[in-house]
Amino acid sequence: MKRSTEIDRMLIKRIRSGDTDAWSDLIARYEGRLLAFVDSRLSNRSASEDIVQEAFVGFLNSLPNYDGRRSLESYLFSICAYKLTDYLRREGRRPAIPLSAGGDSSGQWQLTGNARPASSIARSVERKRIEEIAITEAIAQQVEKWQDKGDWSKLKCIELIFVRGWANKKVAQSIELSEQQVANFKFDFLARLRTLIKRQGLSEEVFPELYEGAE
Repeated sequence: MKRSTEIDRMLIKRIRSGDTDAWSDLIARYEGRLLAFVDSRLSNRSASEDIVQEAFVGFLNSLPNYDGRRSLESYLFSICAYKLTDYLRREGRRPAIPLSAGGDSSGQWQLTGNARPASSIARSVERKRIEEIAITEAIAQQVEKWQDKGDWSKLKCIELIFVRGWANKKVAQSIELSEQQVANFKFDFLARLRTLIKRQGLSEEVFPELYEGAE
């Protein structure tokens, strides 16, 4: 993993320095993976190739703002997922997947949605990877922020809730916090994730509830 990260960093450095071969190396390194991702959601090879090409163009356009601390692979898949979402929207496919926190004190992560007609592409096929990328990036950003600030109680609390699946009461007893503090940490974490996901610039149709009432 470390070697892969170093290779990516060198590629970005070479591209920024104007090395034209570096761009070809980047495409050779990631084109196959991106095509496989899009092909698994579509049955149109030509459309898949167009989407991947648009993703690379999108990456090139966003390169001045690319943060080298972010995973290049994750970043490219995020752009590709966004382009795929736009394509599906243009084709009239509109899966809706609310991101929400349950009202109870359990540690379950909830991604729920309304049933879709059989004629539409299944949610699990079209959206799973897009959701995974968006949520993973948001979690990584928030965890890194708490690590930098030394907010270990929050990190420990969130890990027990969302990784171990513990209920608020059990978490509170384990790390000697009040249930209200645990509930507050959980609420704050989910609120921050919503904000971070929204900042990723995905189509509003990925998580439409994040934009409800925004206007």
